[in-house]
Amino acid sequence: MSGSTGTKVLRTDVQVDGEAASYLTVEQDGPVVLLLHGTYWSRVWLPVLDRLAEAGLRPVAVDLPGLGRSGGELTLETATVPALADWVARFVSALKISGPIAVAGHDIGGAIAQRLLVQDGLEVSGLALVNSVTYDSWPAPHVARFRGTGITAGTTSDDVLAARRQAVTAALAGAATEQRIADYLDPWTDPRVRRSWMALAGAADSRYTLDLVPALKRSTTPKLLIWGEDDAFEKVEYAERFASEIPRTTLVRIPDADHIPTENAPGQIARALIRFCHPRPRIIDNSSP
Repeated sequence: MSGSTGTKVLRTDVQVDGEAASYLTVEQDGPVVLLLHGTYWSRVWLPVLDRLAEAGLRPVAVDLPGLGRSGGELTLETATVPALADWVARFVSALKISGPIAVAGHDIGGAIAQRLLVQDGLEVSGLALVNSVTYDSWPAPHVARFRGTGITAGTTSDDVLAARRQAVTAALAGAATEQRIADYLDPWTDPRVRRSWMALAGAADSRYTLDLVPALKRSTTPKLLIWGEDDAFEKVEYAERFASEIPRTTLVRIPDADHIPTENAPGQIARALIRFCHPRPRIIDNSSP
Protein backbone atom coordinates (compact mmCIF):
# COMPACT_ATOMS: atom_id res chain seq x y z
CA MET A 1 0.00 0.00 0.00
CA SER A 2 1.51 3.31 -1.08
CA GLY A 3 0.59 6.88 -0.20
CA SER A 4 0.04 9.80 -2.53
CA THR A 5 3.77 10.64 -2.51
CA GLY A 6 5.03 7.09 -2.43
CA THR A 7 4.82 6.58 1.34
CA LYS A 8 4.72 2.86 2.09
CA VAL A 9 1.94 1.77 4.45
CA LEU A 10 2.71 -1.66 5.85
CA ARG A 11 0.63 -4.28 7.62
CA THR A 12 2.58 -6.12 10.27
CA ASP A 13 1.96 -7.75 13.64
CA VAL A 14 3.30 -8.23 17.13
CA GLN A 15 2.48 -10.85 19.74
CA VAL A 16 0.08 -9.76 22.50
CA ASP A 17 -1.23 -12.35 24.97
CA GLY A 18 0.10 -15.10 22.72
CA GLU A 19 -1.87 -13.95 19.64
CA ALA A 20 -0.92 -11.86 16.62
CA ALA A 21 -2.01 -8.21 16.96
CA SER A 22 -2.18 -6.86 13.41
CA TYR A 23 -1.64 -3.20 12.65
CA LEU A 24 -1.07 -0.74 9.81
CA THR A 25 1.88 1.60 10.09
CA VAL A 26 4.65 3.48 8.34
CA GLU A 27 8.01 2.40 9.73
CA GLN A 28 9.79 5.66 10.48
CA ASP A 29 10.87 7.75 13.42
CA GLY A 30 8.51 10.43 14.65
CA PRO A 31 5.83 11.11 17.24
CA VAL A 32 3.54 8.09 17.53
CA VAL A 33 -0.18 8.44 16.83
CA LEU A 34 -2.12 5.39 18.02
CA LEU A 35 -5.32 4.94 15.99
CA LEU A 36 -8.17 2.83 17.40
CA HIS A 37 -11.20 1.52 15.53
CA GLY A 38 -14.58 0.55 16.97
CA THR A 39 -17.20 -1.67 15.35
CA TYR A 40 -15.26 -1.67 12.06
CA TRP A 41 -11.48 -2.30 11.80
CA SER A 42 -8.22 -0.51 10.98
CA ARG A 43 -9.48 0.08 7.42
CA VAL A 44 -11.22 3.24 8.71
CA TRP A 45 -7.81 4.90 9.20
CA LEU A 46 -6.21 3.84 5.91
CA PRO A 47 -7.16 7.05 3.98
CA VAL A 48 -5.15 9.24 6.36
CA LEU A 49 -2.15 7.06 7.25
CA ASP A 50 0.16 8.14 4.45
CA ARG A 51 -0.69 11.80 5.00
CA LEU A 52 0.17 11.56 8.69
CA ALA A 53 3.46 9.85 7.84
CA GLU A 54 4.33 12.41 5.19
CA ALA A 55 4.06 15.08 7.89
CA GLY A 56 6.61 13.26 10.06
CA LEU A 57 4.29 11.31 12.36
CA ARG A 58 4.44 7.56 12.98
CA PRO A 59 0.85 6.28 12.66
CA VAL A 60 -0.10 2.94 14.20
CA ALA A 61 -3.62 1.68 13.40
CA VAL A 62 -4.21 -1.55 15.30
CA ASP A 63 -6.91 -4.18 14.87
CA LEU A 64 -8.45 -5.05 18.22
CA PRO A 65 -8.21 -8.75 19.20
CA GLY A 66 -10.47 -11.02 17.18
CA LEU A 67 -11.30 -8.23 14.73
CA GLY A 68 -9.88 -7.11 11.41
CA ARG A 69 -6.68 -9.08 10.78
CA SER A 70 -5.76 -9.70 14.44
CA GLY A 71 -5.77 -13.14 15.96
CA GLY A 72 -7.66 -14.27 19.02
CA GLU A 73 -11.35 -14.08 19.72
CA LEU A 74 -13.31 -11.70 21.94
CA THR A 75 -15.76 -12.81 24.60
CA LEU A 76 -18.33 -10.73 26.49
CA GLU A 77 -15.73 -10.32 29.25
CA THR A 78 -12.77 -9.35 27.05
CA ALA A 79 -14.82 -7.09 24.76
CA THR A 80 -15.67 -4.48 27.42
CA VAL A 81 -14.13 -1.02 27.16
CA PRO A 82 -11.95 -1.46 30.28
CA ALA A 83 -10.67 -4.85 29.08
CA LEU A 84 -9.90 -3.51 25.60
CA ALA A 85 -8.13 -0.47 27.04
CA ASP A 86 -5.90 -2.80 29.06
CA TRP A 87 -5.22 -4.85 25.92
CA VAL A 88 -4.24 -1.71 23.97
CA ALA A 89 -1.83 -0.75 26.76
CA ARG A 90 -0.24 -4.20 26.43
CA PHE A 91 -0.06 -3.75 22.65
CA VAL A 92 1.80 -0.44 23.08
CA SER A 93 4.16 -2.13 25.52
CA ALA A 94 4.78 -4.96 23.03
CA LEU A 95 5.82 -2.36 20.43
CA LYS A 96 8.29 -0.95 22.98
CA ILE A 97 6.89 2.54 22.51
CA SER A 98 8.10 4.80 25.30
CA GLY A 99 7.08 8.27 26.35
CA PRO A 100 3.79 10.09 25.77
CA ILE A 101 1.74 9.29 22.67
CA ALA A 102 -1.30 10.81 20.99
CA VAL A 103 -4.33 8.51 20.84
CA ALA A 104 -7.18 8.81 18.34
CA GLY A 105 -10.37 6.75 18.49
CA HIS A 106 -13.27 6.21 16.12
CA ASP A 107 -16.65 4.84 17.20
CA ILE A 108 -16.20 2.54 20.25
CA GLY A 109 -12.46 3.00 19.78
CA GLY A 110 -13.10 6.50 21.08
CA ALA A 111 -14.43 5.06 24.34
CA ILE A 112 -11.24 3.01 24.64
CA ALA A 113 -9.17 6.14 23.94
CA GLN A 114 -11.05 8.11 26.61
CA ARG A 115 -10.40 5.31 29.08
CA LEU A 116 -6.68 5.27 28.22
CA LEU A 117 -6.50 9.00 28.90
CA VAL A 118 -7.81 8.78 32.45
CA GLN A 119 -6.46 5.41 33.62
CA ASP A 120 -2.94 4.70 34.81
CA GLY A 121 -0.41 2.92 32.63
CA LEU A 122 -0.23 4.86 29.35
CA GLU A 123 0.94 8.45 29.06
CA VAL A 124 -1.42 10.17 26.60
CA SER A 125 -0.21 13.50 25.20
CA GLY A 126 -3.42 14.22 23.30
CA LEU A 127 -6.85 12.67 22.77
CA ALA A 128 -8.55 12.85 19.37
CA LEU A 129 -12.06 11.49 18.80
CA VAL A 130 -13.58 10.95 15.35
CA ASN A 131 -17.34 10.37 15.38
CA SER A 132 -16.78 8.63 18.67
CA VAL A 133 -19.19 7.28 21.22
CA THR A 134 -19.57 9.70 24.13
CA TYR A 135 -21.86 10.04 27.13
CA ASP A 136 -24.99 7.91 26.49
CA SER A 137 -24.85 8.12 22.69
CA TRP A 138 -24.36 4.38 22.27
CA PRO A 139 -24.86 1.58 21.44
CA ALA A 140 -26.55 2.53 18.18
CA PRO A 141 -29.71 0.55 17.35
CA HIS A 142 -28.02 -1.48 14.60
CA VAL A 143 -25.46 -2.64 17.19
CA ALA A 144 -27.81 -2.88 20.18
CA ARG A 145 -30.09 -5.28 18.32
CA PHE A 146 -27.41 -7.96 18.71
CA ARG A 147 -27.02 -7.52 22.46
CA GLY A 148 -27.96 -10.63 24.39
CA THR A 149 -28.25 -12.72 21.24
CA GLY A 150 -26.06 -15.34 19.64
CA ILE A 151 -25.95 -17.90 16.88
CA THR A 152 -27.80 -20.37 19.08
CA ALA A 153 -30.49 -17.77 19.77
CA GLY A 154 -31.37 -17.64 16.10
CA THR A 155 -28.88 -15.07 14.81
CA THR A 156 -27.25 -16.42 11.67
CA SER A 157 -24.04 -15.53 9.87
CA ASP A 158 -26.13 -14.05 7.09
CA ASP A 159 -27.88 -11.80 9.65
CA VAL A 160 -24.54 -10.41 10.83
CA LEU A 161 -23.17 -9.90 7.33
CA ALA A 162 -26.37 -8.24 6.11
CA ALA A 163 -26.43 -5.93 9.12
CA ARG A 164 -22.77 -5.03 8.64
CA ARG A 165 -23.31 -4.31 4.93
CA GLN A 166 -26.21 -2.01 5.73
CA ALA A 167 -24.25 -0.21 8.46
CA VAL A 168 -21.10 0.20 6.37
CA THR A 169 -23.02 1.50 3.37
CA ALA A 170 -24.80 4.10 5.49
CA ALA A 171 -21.65 5.09 7.38
CA LEU A 172 -19.66 5.65 4.17
CA ALA A 173 -22.48 7.77 2.72
CA GLY A 174 -21.26 9.54 -0.43
CA ALA A 175 -17.95 7.67 -0.32
CA ALA A 176 -19.67 4.28 -0.65
CA THR A 177 -18.68 2.18 -3.67
CA GLU A 178 -19.11 -1.56 -4.14
CA GLN A 179 -15.34 -2.07 -3.88
CA ARG A 180 -15.04 0.03 -0.71
CA ILE A 181 -18.01 -1.73 0.90
CA ALA A 182 -16.43 -5.09 0.04
CA ASP A 183 -13.11 -3.96 1.58
CA TYR A 184 -14.83 -3.04 4.83
CA LEU A 185 -16.87 -6.26 4.96
CA ASP A 186 -14.00 -8.63 4.18
CA PRO A 187 -13.02 -9.57 7.77
CA TRP A 188 -16.57 -10.61 8.62
CA THR A 189 -16.38 -13.49 6.15
CA ASP A 190 -14.40 -15.23 8.94
CA PRO A 191 -16.72 -16.87 11.52
CA ARG A 192 -14.23 -16.10 14.31
CA VAL A 193 -14.40 -12.38 13.49
CA ARG A 194 -18.19 -12.51 13.38
CA ARG A 195 -18.23 -14.08 16.83
CA SER A 196 -15.82 -11.44 18.13
CA TRP A 197 -17.98 -8.68 16.68
CA MET A 198 -21.04 -10.20 18.35
CA ALA A 199 -19.15 -10.11 21.66
CA LEU A 200 -18.23 -6.45 21.06
CA ALA A 201 -21.87 -5.65 20.36
CA GLY A 202 -22.97 -7.63 23.40
CA ALA A 203 -20.55 -5.79 25.68
CA ALA A 204 -21.45 -2.32 24.37
CA ASP A 205 -22.68 -0.23 27.31
CA SER A 206 -22.82 3.56 27.68
CA ARG A 207 -21.96 3.35 31.37
CA TYR A 208 -18.34 2.97 30.30
CA THR A 209 -18.29 6.48 28.83
CA LEU A 210 -20.66 8.02 31.38
CA ASP A 211 -18.38 6.83 34.19
CA LEU A 212 -15.43 8.63 32.57
CA VAL A 213 -17.04 12.09 32.46
CA PRO A 214 -15.90 13.31 35.92
CA ALA A 215 -12.27 12.39 35.17
CA LEU A 216 -12.47 13.93 31.69
CA LYS A 217 -13.72 17.18 33.22
CA ARG A 218 -10.62 17.24 35.42
CA SER A 219 -8.25 16.44 32.58
CA THR A 220 -5.96 19.17 31.25
CA THR A 221 -4.72 17.06 28.31
CA PRO A 222 -5.50 18.64 24.89
CA LYS A 223 -8.46 17.09 23.11
CA LEU A 224 -9.63 17.23 19.49
CA LEU A 225 -13.04 16.23 18.15
CA ILE A 226 -13.43 15.60 14.40
CA TRP A 227 -17.04 15.03 13.40
CA GLY A 228 -18.90 14.10 10.24
CA GLU A 229 -21.97 16.28 10.66
CA ASP A 230 -24.43 13.88 9.01
CA ASP A 231 -23.94 11.02 11.49
CA ALA A 232 -27.44 10.00 12.59
CA PHE A 233 -26.27 8.08 15.67
CA GLU A 234 -23.09 9.72 17.00
CA LYS A 235 -24.72 13.08 16.45
CA VAL A 236 -22.72 16.28 16.28
CA GLU A 237 -24.76 17.56 19.24
CA TYR A 238 -22.86 15.09 21.42
CA ALA A 239 -19.59 16.55 20.15
CA GLU A 240 -20.84 20.06 20.90
CA ARG A 241 -21.74 19.01 24.43
CA PHE A 242 -18.34 17.39 24.93
CA ALA A 243 -16.55 20.50 23.65
CA SER A 244 -18.55 22.73 26.00
CA GLU A 245 -18.06 20.57 29.11
CA ILE A 246 -14.60 19.02 28.78
CA PRO A 247 -11.62 21.37 29.11
CA ARG A 248 -9.09 22.01 26.34
CA THR A 249 -11.33 20.57 23.62
CA THR A 250 -11.47 21.77 20.00
CA LEU A 251 -14.24 20.67 17.61
CA VAL A 252 -13.66 20.34 13.85
CA ARG A 253 -16.82 19.76 11.80
CA ILE A 254 -16.78 17.82 8.54
CA PRO A 255 -19.78 18.82 6.36
CA ASP A 256 -21.43 16.24 4.09
CA ALA A 257 -19.80 13.34 5.94
CA ASP A 258 -21.38 10.55 7.95
CA HIS A 259 -19.97 8.11 10.49
CA ILE A 260 -16.68 7.35 8.65
CA PRO A 261 -15.54 10.84 7.61
CA THR A 262 -11.97 9.65 6.92
CA GLU A 263 -13.32 8.38 3.58
CA ASN A 264 -15.15 11.63 2.76
CA ALA A 265 -12.50 14.17 3.71
CA PRO A 266 -9.14 12.45 4.35
CA GLY A 267 -7.11 15.58 3.63
CA GLN A 268 -9.07 17.76 6.02
CA ILE A 269 -8.98 15.15 8.78
CA ALA A 270 -5.27 14.44 8.31
CA ARG A 271 -4.45 18.15 8.51
CA ALA A 272 -6.44 18.50 11.73
CA LEU A 273 -4.69 15.50 13.27
CA ILE A 274 -1.26 16.71 12.15
CA ARG A 275 -1.76 20.16 13.66
CA PHE A 276 -2.95 18.51 16.87
CA CYS A 277 -0.36 15.73 17.18
CA HIS A 278 2.80 17.18 15.70
CA PRO A 279 4.63 20.18 17.21
CA ARG A 280 6.53 20.89 13.98
CA PRO A 281 4.70 19.25 11.06
CA ARG A 282 6.22 19.08 7.63
CA ILE A 283 4.16 20.70 4.89
CA ILE A 284 1.71 18.32 3.20
CA ASP A 285 -0.47 18.74 0.14
CA ASN A 286 -3.44 20.95 1.01
CA SER A 287 -5.22 20.59 -2.32
CA SER A 288 -7.32 17.50 -1.51
CA PRO A 289 -10.49 17.57 0.61
